[in-house]
Amino acid sequence: QVQLVESGGGLVQAGGSLRLSCVVSGHTFNEVAVGWFRQAPGKVREFVAFATRSASGTDYADSVKGRFTISRDSAKNTWYLQMNSLKPEDTATYYCAGRTRGSYSYTDSALFDYWGQGTQVTVSS
Repeated sequence: QVQLVESGGGLVQAGGSLRLSCVVSGHTFNEVAVGWFRQAPGKVREFVAFATRSASGTDYADSVKGRFTISRDSAKNTWYLQMNSLKPEDTATYYCAGRTRGSYSYTDSALFDYWGQGTQVTVSS
C-alpha cells in the first residue's frame, strides 16, 4: 500500500514561490508515478503536473507551464513541486497522487490510486 504525505503549503504573495513535498512510502519508490492535482473551493479537482516513475517524462497543465516544475530525490523518497511566479488563481488545496499501474493517460484523477491528505496554498494579491 502506497502512502503519500504532502507538506510545504502556506501563504505567499503573488509573484512568490513555494516548494511542495510528497514523501512516498509503502512501495518501491521507483515504481510509483506521481501526479499533482489541485482543488479550489467550489471547483473540480484539476490536473497540475505529472512525472513518470523515473521522472524521464513530465507534463504540466497549460496554466502552470513554465512556472511549476516537478522533480524528485530518490534518496529521500520524495517528489517535489516547485511553484514560481505564483498567482492568486493558484490558490487551492494541492494533492500528491500516485499509481503503480501503467497508463498513457495522467490528467484524470481517477487514474491514480493513492492520494495524500492535501496541503493548502494561498496566494494573496
